[in-house]
Parts: sequence; structure tokens; C-alpha cells
Amino acid sequence: MNGSERRAGAEGLRVLVVDDEPDIRELLELTLVKMGLGVESVGSVAEAKLRLAEARFALCLTDMRLSDGAGLDLVRYIAGLGNDLPVAVITAYGSAENAVAALKAGAFDYVSKPVGLEKLRALVKSALSLPDRGAASAGSAQQLLGESAPLAQVRALLERVARTQAPVYISGESGSGKELAARLIHDKGARRDKPFVPVNCGAIPDSLVESELFGYRKGAFTGANEDRNGFFQAAHGGTLFLDEIAELPLHTQVLLLRAIQEKRVRKVGSTQEEAVDVRILCATNQNLAAMVEAGRFRRDLYYRINVVDLTMPPLRECREDIPLIASSILQRIAAQHGVPAPRMSPAALEELMRYDFPGNVRELENLIERALALSSSAELSPGDLALHRISPEDPSGEPGPGADLPPKLADEPLPAYLDRLEREAILSALAATGFNRTAAARRLGITFRQLRYRMERLGIREEKPAA
Repeated sequence: MNGSERRAGAEGLRVLVVDDEPDIRELLELTLVKMGLGVESVGSVAEAKLRLAEARFALCLTDMRLSDGAGLDLVRYIAGLGNDLPVAVITAYGSAENAVAALKAGAFDYVSKPVGLEKLRALVKSALSLPDRGAASAGSAQQLLGESAPLAQVRALLERVARTQAPVYISGESGSGKELAARLIHDKGARRDKPFVPVNCGAIPDSLVESELFGYRKGAFTGANEDRNGFFQAAHGGTLFLDEIAELPLHTQVLLLRAIQEKRVRKVGSTQEEAVDVRILCATNQNLAAMVEAGRFRRDLYYRINVVDLTMPPLRECREDIPLIASSILQRIAAQHGVPAPRMSPAALEELMRYDFPGNVRELENLIERALALSSSAELSPGDLALHRISPEDPSGEPGPGADLPPKLADEPLPAYLDRLEREAILSALAATGFNRTAAARRLGITFRQLRYRMERLGIREEKPAA
């Protein structure tokens, strides 16, 4: 057999090293053996395929350029075997294109030449800590419910990308579950025991974005009284989820691109960079491709974060899943409030399945929470859901019971409209009863506890307003 073999490690984990430079093979072998791993090394794609057919490995580490082919060919070959073997590639320094190509082909991760041993050890440890698929699915506390074709496709893609370190761009309408998808990718991957740090980029003022993401040194600006880490440092070893990434200003996009490519950041006010090990997941409900064409989002950053594109389907495309999702939401909210979960009547389910849900799952959750708070029945009816107030026409085009819906709805988001209606009903009942909450609850047909909960949620003062 051409090549060399070194055995080490009580656990019997072996790594296949593929590189046509003997000095590099020797360096990698020594490093891996010191980690307690068995190592077999070969110098070509052909030899690697032979060893993969003869033995089982926990990881394959291959150079990008080999004497008889490309490392990408080996990445694709291993992906086609379907045995979940993680494969990492060694790329030329600064070759972002090669790194992206490797990740798109299915590589677990990459390391740049000259090979940094600390980065290599971190990569190897991460790859070897990948759970098997069954354990990953069973161990996740959150689930993506639904058996419709769109959700089945998303679930399958989630399983695949969770086993890599590739950046993932999650798109979809507001309320469609983009953060849930990001959390599932984290929970099912090698970083599941490390931090998951979600960041709403749209909620950070432009002047603070850089310091919030990368941290700052004491004295960097007025009010910087001590050194402080940013979100990148907080997510070290884990996953950084950048929600609403389209809101980042252009100058910050340049810094983010460098942080992703070089895996290093510089705090505001510092002259030194520091290494950070984070997986980047991004999301937005805007059309990033159109923003690139309009010059409002950097093209190079777009291609760097969009290695894998995952689109969350709107709820209206998964209507057959609505009963299952609604039941799960109802059980969860009831448990949170310590009340028995009522049944959902067949008529109520039919109403839900006919509605288009412009706010997607978030809107469904809002409707169910409202119905649970206001209903004292053991069964939720269409009237409890109040969908007739927001569906002026049914799918057949015939006017529905809400055809006389006030035009005010068109001027405000649905949740705000429903909150306003509920607030007006509660204030009217309180005014009619001299702000006696017990009497007001009875007048509204709900329990005192339900009224108190709704008042707290809507910010309604409990005492009678001063005259």
C-alpha cells in the first residue's frame, strides 16, 4: 500500500489524510496522532478512494490540489457515498472562492495554508463531535412540525447543512420560522453544546453596529469605560445568527466579510485582531439579490453568506399541516399559563385552513393565544378565533361575514389591528362597570384571570383613571 499509516488512540477513531506533499502529510500526521487519533495518509485521489472502500474513517482531510485531480472531486465522491463521513479541505491562503466551492460541494469545513495547528485541532474536534442523525433528531428540544412536501424538503436540507460548517442564508416571509430553522441547524450540528447567539441587526443603531458585533476597547469612544466583547466573541465556538442582515450598513458589511473569510475580528479601538471560531447563519425577509443589484448590499458578502440557500415556505403553502401546528401551539401556550388545553372544533380548524395567514406561524400563534385567553369553553370555535373579522372574502370569492370590515385595517398590521379591537372591548367593559374588573370580566364572558392577563399584555392600567 502506498502512503503511510500511524495508529493511535484508544477509541479507534481514524483520519484519512490526502495530500501529495510529504512534508504536509508528516505535519498533519504528527498533529493528529498527538490528539490520540489513528492516521492513514495517501497522496492521490485514486489512493483515497481505495482506502475509503477498504476501511472506515471518522474524518477525511484533503488538500484542494492533488496530483491526479482536485480535492473537490473527492468531496463530491464522499458525499455520494451517503455514509455521513465529514470531509475537510485545505485551501490556498486567501482563496475564498475555493473555500466557498468546497462548502457548496458538501465539505464540513476548510483550513487555509499555511495550516494553523490550533485551527486544525479545533476543526478536527468539531468534526469528530458530530452526532449521528438519529441522535441529533431525537435530542433537539424544538421541532419543525409538518409533513407537507415543502416542509419535508426543508427538514431534509436542515439535516444535511447541520452536518457542515457552511454559512446558510435563510430567507422567507415574516413569521415563517427563520430563527427556528437556525436553531435547529445549531442543535443538530457539532456546535450544539456551544452558544447560539441571535442578533437582530435591524434593532442596532448604525453608529453602534461595529462595537456590538466585534466589541470595543476601553477608551475607544465616549462611554467606553471598560473592555467589552461583542457578539462574535460571545458566540465563540458556537453559532452566530444574524437576523435581518439586510439592515446592516455598507461599511459594516465590509468588516463582516473579512470576519467571515479570515475568522478574525478587531475590536473598536484596538490595533490587534483576535481569532474567533463561529458559524454564521443569516436571515432576512427582504430580497437580498435585488438589494445587490440596487447597490444596497455588497455582492461579495452576498455570495459569501449564501453558500447554502434555505427558504422557509409560507404557511399558506402548507395548509395540510395547520391542524398539527395549531394543536402543538395550543398545547404549549396552555401549559405556559397553567390551564387545560381546550379542543379545537372541526369548524375552527376548517376556518384556519381556509385562511391565508399573511403573518404565517407567528400570526397563527397570536390568534390561538388570543382565543385561549378570551375563551372559557372546553372547545375553541370559529368565533373564538375571530377570523371573520379579518377575512372579508372566502376563497370562493363570495362575501364573508366580515365584508363590512372597517377600512382602518388596511392602514395597520393585523396584530396591531386585533390588539386595538381587544383593547377597545376591554376598556369599554371597564368603563361600563366603573373599572370593576370582576364585573368587567363577567360582562366580556371571560374569567377574571383571563382579563388580568389580557390587561397586562396590552398595558391597560388596573386602577380607574383619574377624572
